[in-house]
Amino acid sequence: MAGFMDWEFAEVMLQGYPGGRYCEDVPADNESPQNPSPSDDTEQEAPRVLRFAYVAGVTPGKWIRRWEERVLDIPLESFMSDDGAQLSVLSDGSADLSFVRLPVEREGLNVIPLYEEQPVVVAPKGHEISVFEEVALEDLAQETFLDVAELGGPEMAMQVVASGAGLVILPMSVARHFNVKDTVARRLTGAPVTEIALAWPSDSTDEIIEEFIGIVRGRTAASSRQPSAQQEKPKKEPKPDRRGPAVKKPKVAQRYAPNPDKGRGKGSRKKGKR
Repeated sequence: MAGFMDWEFAEVMLQGYPGGRYCEDVPADNESPQNPSPSDDTEQEAPRVLRFAYVAGVTPGKWIRRWEERVLDIPLESFMSDDGAQLSVLSDGSADLSFVRLPVEREGLNVIPLYEEQPVVVAPKGHEISVFEEVALEDLAQETFLDVAELGGPEMAMQVVASGAGLVILPMSVARHFNVKDTVARRLTGAPVTEIALAWPSDSTDEIIEEFIGIVRGRTAASSRQPSAQQEKPKKEPKPDRRGPAVKKPKVAQRYAPNPDKGRGKGSRKKGKR
């Protein structure tokens, strides 16, 4: 009787296991096969993106178009920064390059001056300068000039000018960019000019940045100073010659002796008896 019970118990325990395999051959429900974790080598790096900032008055559209025509595999991103943040975007990594308005602190930076800006004087609409195309700074000695930085930037300063509180001096490109209502701008002579430059950290120069610098400086795509032009281009395979091998014509034996008079002018042979 005891032997029969042992056999029945063993038969129940083996139910559900195909082929009568033992329990240790079947993984438990709470155990899952351990998949190997991906190694660091298989992780793909994020694609390169070139970012640049620019201050108000800079129009980078032409440089963006040239970049998109030449460099197809690296996107270009841009954004406008305030004059006070034109360098901080480089230090905090927001941008790889920055179009800045000089003067700036150049320590740790590469700075390339690009062009000078035309200064203008901005006055409230109806001011007497509106009847002129150009005004000399010395003729405005009696006017009240406002500090643009103290007023929070060019746009806010122009709004204060519109209220009749005073005049401001700005680059022409900046005055046109904001174009505040009820103000008038005229060319100003005798005032210090401002200058736009391209700046980037001196320790981060590479071929991608050099390519952008070359585009900004007006280098053509074929310029030897452009990194993209220095890359070896694949050589084209020569086209197959469909004419086949050249067949030489057989030489024909001369049937007559060469004419000694051939090629001579008239009267070139001496007259006389032969």
